[in-house]
Amino acid sequence: MPYAPAPIAVSSIATQADADAFRVLNEEWISGLFTLEEADRAVLGDPFGRIVDPGGDVLLARTTGADAVVGCVALLAYPDAVFELAKMAVAPAAQGRGIGRRLVGAAIDRARVLGAAQVFLGTNSKLGPAIHLYEDAGFVRIPRDRLPVADYYARADVLMKLM
Repeated sequence: MPYAPAPIAVSSIATQADADAFRVLNEEWISGLFTLEEADRAVLGDPFGRIVDPGGDVLLARTTGADAVVGCVALLAYPDAVFELAKMAVAPAAQGRGIGRRLVGAAIDRARVLGAAQVFLGTNSKLGPAIHLYEDAGFVRIPRDRLPVADYYARADVLMKLM
C-alpha cells in the first residue's frame, strides 16, 4: 500500500505549548546552520508579546489527529501595513511533504486578512529549497537598500518582497 502522509491543519498560535513548539522548531534549525542572534531570542522567547500583540500572527502546522506541531511561520507587523514572513521551520522528520508550501500560502493569505500592503522576508543563500519555495509563491529578490526595515539579520543575504 502506498504511503499517504497524514493530513495537515494550519492554525494560529493559541497556547504556551504552541509558543514552546515555535521556539524549539526555530532554535533547532537556526543554531544548526547559523548563530542564534539576540533578535531571534527575543522573538522566539515571547511570540505573543513580540509578534501577536503588535498585530502579527504565528501559524502552526499540525498533523491532524496526532496534534503534533510539525511546522511554523510568523508574520511580524511593521508600520504602514508592512509584514515580514519570518521564522519558518518544518521539523526534519516532516520535510518533503509540502508543509512549507502550505505554511507560506497560509501566511500570505493571513497577511492579506491582516491588511498587508507589503510582505517581505530575508533568508540565506544556503537555504536553496526555501528560496525556491518563496519564488514559487511570488516573492522576488530585492537589494538591501529596498528592505522596508533597518537593522536586519546579519545572516540574511537574500532579501525578497512579495509581488
